[in-house]
Amino acid sequence: MKKKTLLPILLLVVGLLTIFPLGMSAQSDGYAQGATVQADQPLKANGFGEYLTEYYTGEVLYEHNAESLHEIASMVKIMTANLIIEAIEEGKITYDEMITISPEAAAMGGSQMFLDSGAQYSVSDLIKGIIVVSANDASYAMAEKIAGSVDSFVAMMNERASQLGMENTKFANCTGLPNKNEQYSTAKDVNIMTRQLMSHEKYYEYASVWMEDYKHPSGRITQFVNTNKLLKQYSGCIGGKTGYTDAAGHCLSACAERNGMKVVATIVGGTDSKSRFNQVRAMFDYSFANYVNKIYYRKGDVVGNVKVEKSPIDKIEVAIDTNITKFSKMGDGGEEIELILPESVVAPIRKGDVVGQAVYSLDGKDVSVDLIAMQDARKSTFLDIIKGITKGW
Repeated sequence: MKKKTLLPILLLVVGLLTIFPLGMSAQSDGYAQGATVQADQPLKANGFGEYLTEYYTGEVLYEHNAESLHEIASMVKIMTANLIIEAIEEGKITYDEMITISPEAAAMGGSQMFLDSGAQYSVSDLIKGIIVVSANDASYAMAEKIAGSVDSFVAMMNERASQLGMENTKFANCTGLPNKNEQYSTAKDVNIMTRQLMSHEKYYEYASVWMEDYKHPSGRITQFVNTNKLLKQYSGCIGGKTGYTDAAGHCLSACAERNGMKVVATIVGGTDSKSRFNQVRAMFDYSFANYVNKIYYRKGDVVGNVKVEKSPIDKIEVAIDTNITKFSKMGDGGEEIELILPESVVAPIRKGDVVGQAVYSLDGKDVSVDLIAMQDARKSTFLDIIKGITKGW
């Protein structure tokens, strides 16, 4: 019987290691998922302005030239999309409402979803076009619908920017296309409006679309491809907006979430497309390598029992209606969280009802969260009362 040799296997392994050294995958091309930075490794500036924050608190994790004025190209549409969704939430329009496209909207150049003049499109489809493919024509059409004119809509954009504390921003149009009027923002202000847009849960339905064949009312098909490449190239990226003009450079403001921690990274004036994605990736990696969002309680966790008055049920379980977390630098000590529950609640109670507030101390400040009932507690009837009186006779 011939002896088996390991030589062919060894040669194969050596060959594979030559092509893919240890630690590198076949997808490693400068855009690989899962790349990390060492803890405390400082970030290096790669654009005109950069700003990195924790989503929920706005705590600044890194900044470079963050309040210097710069054009931001299509990142202007972050405010455009935000105003549209806010108008829907306020009941002014609906997602299913049909919009007739004006000749002016259909004639918009640059990035577009190629709308047909005179055709009707749903608000939902136009929002998708704005968020996924940065559609100028859809932005123009929605501005006309909401404010009556683009100029009026731009006034709304500037008013909303002021309300959000965007102190160094001026909008001149709803698209970010070069404009004869002065238009500018900062990395910090873009980050602020990005967090505002991403506070709307509906946003993520559109932002998650990577590629889609879109059918126009005429039956014509055009393809949507998301301009935010990190959506596919960075594990945890859940949304973002790109922008580019010669004056603005390569811009990106994006959000990523891992292990209950959510961060927003913004760059304006990047030197090229690849470097803006790599810089935002580096900011994400820096966040997840150096910070943690410790979860003390999760939404729905039962935190105790509460007495029920005027009910045959003596007590019910209650749960908190929101996560209790603390964002801090990796390795920092935690805090003792003590919830103070109400002594009692009054029937009738339905499962899911807000039945009170729990108070706890975090960073030396008292914070309150809603408590919800985990079961029904009906109101006592006359018969219940009699039974209670005669009980034990």
